[in-house]
Amino acid sequence: MMSEPARISRLLRARGAVLVAAAALAGVAAGAPEPEDATPEEVRSPRPVVHAAVDGIIHPLTAEYMAETIEHADQVGAAAVVIELNTPGGLLDSTRDVTQAILGARTPVVVFVSPSGAQAASAGFFILMAADVAAMAPGTNTGAAHPVGGQGETIEGDLGEKIEQDAAATIRSLAQQHGRNVELAEKAVTESLSFSAEEALERGLIDVVADGVPSLLRAIDGRKVDKVNTEEMVLETAGAVVERREMRRIQRFLAVIAHPQIALLLMSFGMLGLYVEMTHPGLIFPGVAGAICLILGFFALSVLPVSYAGVALILLALALFVAEFFVVSYGLLTAGGAIAMILGGLLLYRTPDPALRVDLRLILGLTGGMVLLVSLLLVRAIQIRRQKVLTGKEGLIGEIGVARSELAPAGKIFVHGELWRARSEQPIAAGTEVEVVAVDGLELRVRPAAATSRAPEGPIESPQHVENV
Repeated sequence: MMSEPARISRLLRARGAVLVAAAALAGVAAGAPEPEDATPEEVRSPRPVVHAAVDGIIHPLTAEYMAETIEHADQVGAAAVVIELNTPGGLLDSTRDVTQAILGARTPVVVFVSPSGAQAASAGFFILMAADVAAMAPGTNTGAAHPVGGQGETIEGDLGEKIEQDAAATIRSLAQQHGRNVELAEKAVTESLSFSAEEALERGLIDVVADGVPSLLRAIDGRKVDKVNTEEMVLETAGAVVERREMRRIQRFLAVIAHPQIALLLMSFGMLGLYVEMTHPGLIFPGVAGAICLILGFFALSVLPVSYAGVALILLALALFVAEFFVVSYGLLTAGGAIAMILGGLLLYRTPDPALRVDLRLILGLTGGMVLLVSLLLVRAIQIRRQKVLTGKEGLIGEIGVARSELAPAGKIFVHGELWRARSEQPIAAGTEVEVVAVDGLELRVRPAAATSRAPEGPIESPQHVENV
């Protein structure tokens, strides 16, 4: 039997051999070269890249979505945020909210104008210049950020000068902070210059041109980024897991509604539904659908920069269309409603961004549809009014009946499917056709309808019986 000291010595020698072998294996593994066919996707970054896609006008809902995405990236410690952008422009206040969120983020923010055919015009150009890394896909364009009036016209006078100078100062600050071509960025505002992806890269407005998100992440890997109040950061994006962050369902739904054209359509359909309900009470469905459309339309108007004068003119148009049914105006009220509708659509939004103006063709189409509907309903109402009344007292006047008894001067006649007490100014024999000329309470005033007579339906009552009725 082995002694205790010998057994301990043997265990220590075995343990040392295992440790030596493990160290040798670790050294071999550490010194082993990576396979030559390894791709960046196989060697992944431990930190994810958060991705958000914005396709549409920049307004409070899209600004909220981008700000939430950047905040989420800061919380999870993401390697970068990629905002895939395609926008014709948007609200100035919402654009400022987005640029502030980008500049204040701890995570590097990459704005990528994509896919091919996309644009970052007007407000989108400001967001692109605010990015830590500005990128575009081939076939995209950016720029054209000159402020204009609500209908695309140049803003004249001191107001136009102030708006232009403010926008120019903002874009100079953003471009200078990220080392981009300040002079060219300013010209995109003051002279409405627009650039393709290749032109923007060549002239120092953007940093990268990439075909898609994977190639973009490989292209910016290792790039140094300077964030405000932080040390220089090095991007580690090659092979990183992309976490796609979508809009919430309610955000997507409200973002669709919060569009200048959709808002006007909702307002118009809402007024149309209420108009039909008021002119045809009891249909219920047009009234309910119209109320829902109006509520959604008012929500959209609460998000967009609305002119109260435009809203007032649209409501006036509805009032004039309804008044046409109650006032004989020979079409003047309808014409006034059409003019108010067109002016209201043109003045509905107060913003210098052309992406938020309403297409004149849409306004004319909606106005023409309203005028056509009012005209059709008005013609139908006139036709109904001209028709002979078939019920009540008015429905009896002019009806032809048959005397069931002699009218001398009172008796009974059968008219309108009923037996009536009647009185005539001249004697009328039983079986004679009579015409109702007036209704006096429960008694009819009649006169002979023709010289011919016919046998009465049912028994003929005697004059004595009639007088006792």
